[in-house]
Amino acid sequence: MNEALEMNRYIGCNQAAMNAAAAIIAFVLLASCANTSDSKLSSGAPASSEEIIAGLQIVDCLLPGQLRKLGNMTYLSPRRPIKTTAADCNVRGGEYVAYDRADYKTALKIWLPTAEQGDAEAQLAVGEIFEKGLGAEPNYEAAVLWYQKAAAQGNKSAQFNLGTMYEQGLGVAQNKLQALNLYREAWGMPADSVIFQDAARSEQQALRKALEAQLSAKNDQLALMERQLASLKKKTASKQPSDSAPVTELATLTQIVASLQNDRASVEKQLSTIPRLRTPAASLNATPAQAATAAEIKVADMDFGRYYALIIGNRNYTQLEHLETPLNDAREVGEILEKQYGFQVQLLLDSDRLTVMKAINELHSVLGENDNLLIYYAGHGSMINVGERDTGYWLPINADPPPNDASWVSNDFVSNHLGRIQAKRVLVIADSCYGGLLSSAPGHLFFGQTTGAGSSDYIKYKLPRRSRLLLSSGGDKPVIDEGGRGHSVFAQELIDTLRSNVGVLSAPDLYASIRGPVKARAAVNQFVQEPVYKSIKGAGHEVGDFFFVPKALSQ
Repeated sequence: MNEALEMNRYIGCNQAAMNAAAAIIAFVLLASCANTSDSKLSSGAPASSEEIIAGLQIVDCLLPGQLRKLGNMTYLSPRRPIKTTAADCNVRGGEYVAYDRADYKTALKIWLPTAEQGDAEAQLAVGEIFEKGLGAEPNYEAAVLWYQKAAAQGNKSAQFNLGTMYEQGLGVAQNKLQALNLYREAWGMPADSVIFQDAARSEQQALRKALEAQLSAKNDQLALMERQLASLKKKTASKQPSDSAPVTELATLTQIVASLQNDRASVEKQLSTIPRLRTPAASLNATPAQAATAAEIKVADMDFGRYYALIIGNRNYTQLEHLETPLNDAREVGEILEKQYGFQVQLLLDSDRLTVMKAINELHSVLGENDNLLIYYAGHGSMINVGERDTGYWLPINADPPPNDASWVSNDFVSNHLGRIQAKRVLVIADSCYGGLLSSAPGHLFFGQTTGAGSSDYIKYKLPRRSRLLLSSGGDKPVIDEGGRGHSVFAQELIDTLRSNVGVLSAPDLYASIRGPVKARAAVNQFVQEPVYKSIKGAGHEVGDFFFVPKALSQ
C-alpha cells in the first residue's frame, strides 16, 4: 500500500517512464480562437488525425520565387526560406523535407544559400542547425561562426545564442563577461546602464578573483622553477662536457619556466581587459497608475499589452497510471490568472495529442505583437536520449508507455511554435518530470545579480524586448505530485505567490519567491526538488522578461 502511494506522488513520471529512465516536460499555453488547421487533404478527402498532426509540424520551407515586374521587364525573384507549418508551406507551393526525415544536410540546403548571401535570419538558422545537430553530432564551432555573422548585423537572437555559447564554453573558450555583453547587446541596453553595470560588476568581481588566484599560483610555481633552474645551472657548469644528463634536464626545466611565463602573461592580459565600470545611482521603484482600458494593461507610462494563457492539465490517462493533482492545479492557476490578473484563459483538461497540438498551432492567429502568453502544463512527462542530447516530451492522455513516443508531444514542437508566434512575451510554466528539458540554454546570468527586477528602469528595458522563458518545477529530474494541500508542491507555492502579490511581479521575482519554499516542502516529503528558471533557446528570445500585473493596478 505504501509503495503504491509513493509511486503516485510523482507528477509527470509514470511508473514505466521511471523504470525506463524516460521523461517529458510540461507547460502552459493560451488560446481562445478559431481552428485554423486544415481538416481535408488537397484531394478533398478527409484528413486523418496523423495527417493533420504532420501538417502542424514546423518545417524549413523554401518558398518559390515571386514573379515581379520592373518597367517592361519581368523577372523571378530568388526562392526564400522561412520556418512555417508543413500545411502552410504546402498551400504556398513551397518545398520542404518531411519533419521526421529532416537532418542537418537537408535543412542546410534550405538555408545555406541565403545565409551565404548575407541574410542575418538565414545565418541564425544555419547556426541553430549546427548547434542542434539534427540527427548528427552538434558542430559548436560552426554554430559560433554563423551566430557571429548574424550578430555582427545586429540580429538579436543571434547575439543571445552566441552569448549562451560563451557562457557554456561551447565552440569557444568560456567567457561569462563576453556572454553578459552579448546579452546586453541583444537586450538593446547601453553599456553604462544601471542594470547591466550591476550584473557586470558581480561577474567581473568573480572573474577577477579567479584570475588573481591563478596569477598568484603561477607566480609561486614560476618562483620555484626559477630557483630550481638557477641551482641546476650551477651544477651543470661544474660537470664535464661529456655528461649530457644535466644538460638535458636543464633544457627541459628551461622549457617549463618559459611555459609558465607565457601562462602568467596570458592571465595578466585577461586581467587587463576587465573594464572598470562607474558606480550608478540606485534606481527608483515603479509607481503604479491606472490603465486606460481593461484589455490593455498599463502602469504609469508602461504599456504591458494584453494577456492570454493556455492551461493544460492531464490527470486521467488511458494507458498510464492516473495522477492526483494536475486538474486541481490547472483550474486554480487559471482562475487566479483570469480574475486577479486579467488573462484570457483557455483551459484544456485531460486532452489528447491532437487537441494539444492544434491549440498550440492556433496561437499564431490569436496573438499580436505586444501580447503576453502564459503556457502552463501539469501532467506526465518523459524523455528520450538522442545521441548527446536528452529530448523531453509532454504526455497527453492517449500517450503510450515509454519508450513508444508515437503519440507524445515533443519539446521541439512547442519551442518551434513559440518562435513562430508574434507575442512579445512568453512564459512557459512546466510542472512535470523533466520539464527543464524544454530548453538547452544555461540559467540567466542576469538573474541573481540584479536587485531591481521590479524597478521602473528594469521594466522599461525589458518590456520592449521579446522573451521566451521557462519556469520548470524540477529541471531535468522527477518532481513530486502531492504535498501542497490538494496541489503539487510546486503548484501550491505558485498559487500562493500569485494570489498574495499586489505589485508588478517579474518572472525572476516569481522564481525567487517559490524556489526555496518548493525545496523545503519537497524535503518534508523526503524528496529532492528544485525549480529551474531559464530562457527557451531557439524560440526568438531577446533577453526580455514576463510581468504579472494585478488588475487592481489598472483600475
